[in-house]
Amino acid sequence: MQFLQGSHPSYDLTFDDVFLVPSHSTVSSRFDVDLTSRDGTGSTIPLVVSNMTAVAGRRMAEVVARRGGLAIIPQDIPIPVVADVVKWVKERHTQHDTPLTLSPTATVGDAIGLIHKRSHGAIVVTENSHPVGVVTVSDCSDVDRFTQLHEVMSTDLLVLPATIDPQSAFLRLTDDRHRLAPAVDDEGRLVGLITRIGALRSTLYRPNTDAHGRLRVGAALGINGDVHGRAEALIEAGIDLLVLDTAHGHQEKMLSALASIRSLTTAIPLAAGNVVTKGGVSDLAEAGATIIKVGVGPGAMCTTRMMTGVGRPQLSSILECAEFGREIGVHVWADGGVKHPRDVALALAAGASNVMIGSWFVGTYESPGDLLRDAEGRAYKDAFGMASARAVRSRTSADDAFERARKSLFEEGISTGRIYLDPERPGVEDLIDHIVAGVRSSCTYAGATDLESFYQRAIFGVQSAAGYREGRPAQTGW
Repeated sequence: MQFLQGSHPSYDLTFDDVFLVPSHSTVSSRFDVDLTSRDGTGSTIPLVVSNMTAVAGRRMAEVVARRGGLAIIPQDIPIPVVADVVKWVKERHTQHDTPLTLSPTATVGDAIGLIHKRSHGAIVVTENSHPVGVVTVSDCSDVDRFTQLHEVMSTDLLVLPATIDPQSAFLRLTDDRHRLAPAVDDEGRLVGLITRIGALRSTLYRPNTDAHGRLRVGAALGINGDVHGRAEALIEAGIDLLVLDTAHGHQEKMLSALASIRSLTTAIPLAAGNVVTKGGVSDLAEAGATIIKVGVGPGAMCTTRMMTGVGRPQLSSILECAEFGREIGVHVWADGGVKHPRDVALALAAGASNVMIGSWFVGTYESPGDLLRDAEGRAYKDAFGMASARAVRSRTSADDAFERARKSLFEEGISTGRIYLDPERPGVEDLIDHIVAGVRSSCTYAGATDLESFYQRAIFGVQSAAGYREGRPAQTGW
């Protein structure tokens, strides 16, 4: 990449400070752009779900991997639970949605409590694993919550074989005027759910799969406690990538922990961070990391810069770390600070191999939290920082009362925040479509067909705050 003005400004830059300059392009369609990362994660779109308790659960991991990304299970989850999540994710279908199921005698109240766990908004009613009906949100409206599902379910089912190709599935659904259909095996047992939009997405995305054709999932661990033992247990559980994570990654405990983990295996990628300088990249790479997480303080739930004054504007952090990483043969992930598809594109143009997203994805059906509503009826989910009081209480639950009280005096981060669901994009796949469309288009403007050529061809310009405002669309008119 290069700067339009010729050289990097003498001051550090955020995403809002810059724009990408269009160049001569022979790329005629965004569909001609390959967004596969080359950092060993297997991702076919450059998106990683941050290891935040409020965002990275089993549903998120499955759905994002199906579309080509990767989710990182948080470090404060017990090993047996992580092992169960890994097993569950790897058993999911790589093309079809995972259905929500209930029996015919389950109640409308049961359905209402479950139906918003998936963005497809349907419950498949089953008997002996065979689909017998479908219940949607509208079926549950104005109905007594104790009504059994067999009284409200639709039995006018279109059932499709699980082996059907996406285009044929879409055409069958369209011709029969169905929004969705259960997918079944040769014995008629339910194995998935096919929606029109899901069938379309299956032609636009490639799942992130391991050598056995199963969906991939990563896991995080901290630098305290029995790091070696926890890493060994995670590897035994079948995790595809390890992330050694702490707010200040450029410290001796991180380097020791990295060396300990790397002694266990070289077969899977090992990410570590966070840092913001090439010195941090150098030391973490020398200790065994193959991917370096970049970002201190840009996250939506992070108060590090306001509490400590420590951090660095995110774009300049990525530029320096990615450039040096290329020199020594390691990759960087941009971790934090993205609020729009343009920010993802800028991070990739600056040299990141993947972009981590946390709070943005909290506001989706697939995040782990319960769907809540405010006084005006708007749907939201709770978010909280991983250094906040709420997260620290979870991580220190095994400590005695005295130690927990001592640690509670020095907490950072927001303990609770509302992330509202976008009515137009309430599912994580909707947000992925939104982001990927922007990134692909950005590549075509640069004349790039993949992430490497995007980095090589990208031209950054520096703009004023007025320049940034000029690029924002008018919401309601002049």
